[in-house]
Amino acid sequence: MTTSRPSTAHSRESGNPASGTSQGAGSPLPRGRAEAQLRRANRDRLLRVALPVLVLALGIAIWEAVVRIKNIPPYVLPGPGLILQTLFADWSLLWQSLLVTLATTCEGFLLAAAGGVGLAVLFNQSRLLEYSLYPYAVILQVTPIVAIAPLLLIYLPQPLAVLACAWIVAFFPVLANTTLGLHSVDRNLADLFALYGASRGQMLWNLKLPSALPYILGGLRIAGGLSLIGAVVAEIAAGSAGAGSGLAYRIAESGYRLNIPRMFAALLLLSVAGIAIFYLLSAVNYFALRRWHESALAAER
Repeated sequence: MTTSRPSTAHSRESGNPASGTSQGAGSPLPRGRAEAQLRRANRDRLLRVALPVLVLALGIAIWEAVVRIKNIPPYVLPGPGLILQTLFADWSLLWQSLLVTLATTCEGFLLAAAGGVGLAVLFNQSRLLEYSLYPYAVILQVTPIVAIAPLLLIYLPQPLAVLACAWIVAFFPVLANTTLGLHSVDRNLADLFALYGASRGQMLWNLKLPSALPYILGGLRIAGGLSLIGAVVAEIAAGSAGAGSGLAYRIAESGYRLNIPRMFAALLLLSVAGIAIFYLLSAVNYFALRRWHESALAAER
């Protein structure tokens, strides 16, 4: 009986948090740390959404106050309230024009995606082809689209010229990123495939394209916004020539008629369309890479 008491007391002391052992003091710490990290992550998500909304609301309120206090005419600077009224009043016209612009943007983006990825694959399979054509792709990219659009409107029908501008601007980012991705494959893995007798097609399909997928998706995300920019530039050039039906044409037309509220309403729709395209392609990028690529895994952590 006398020998059991010290062992009991010793066991109680070892379980006491004040004794400093890892068993007594370590169990509540990970739980508290995890709860703190969860609260911090929730707070960061809330701030990431709330702060831009607050800044936007503050900017709109200041804009409206300046217009009212200074009594600025609508043809100089309309207030946000008048812009929203114009957006609802001219919704049918602006919506149809937005659909035209979005159709051209999507067509140009799909052509750029197919052409950029396909040509990059050919470049990867043939160095002579890459050395022959890649400099011309660079020249096409660095030439300002504002200078190309009027020429295309002369030699092509107006819808085809707008589509060509959207394709030209969006094509090079897909080509450059895909080419870089295909050339960035781990050489040890390539040697392993060659050691097991893999054909060029098998190496391309099973190794190079999966490894280059993050580069391809990054190029597509850039090309989505650029295709909209190319379509807008071409439509503005077409509007200067008195033709067109897209949303950018409505912006040019409103400027000529000093209908500045409609111009701002059309610009608002263009901005919303560009944001929607960016986040849509970002979502595609995330869902394609979330299970294996470090960029998406870091976002989950």
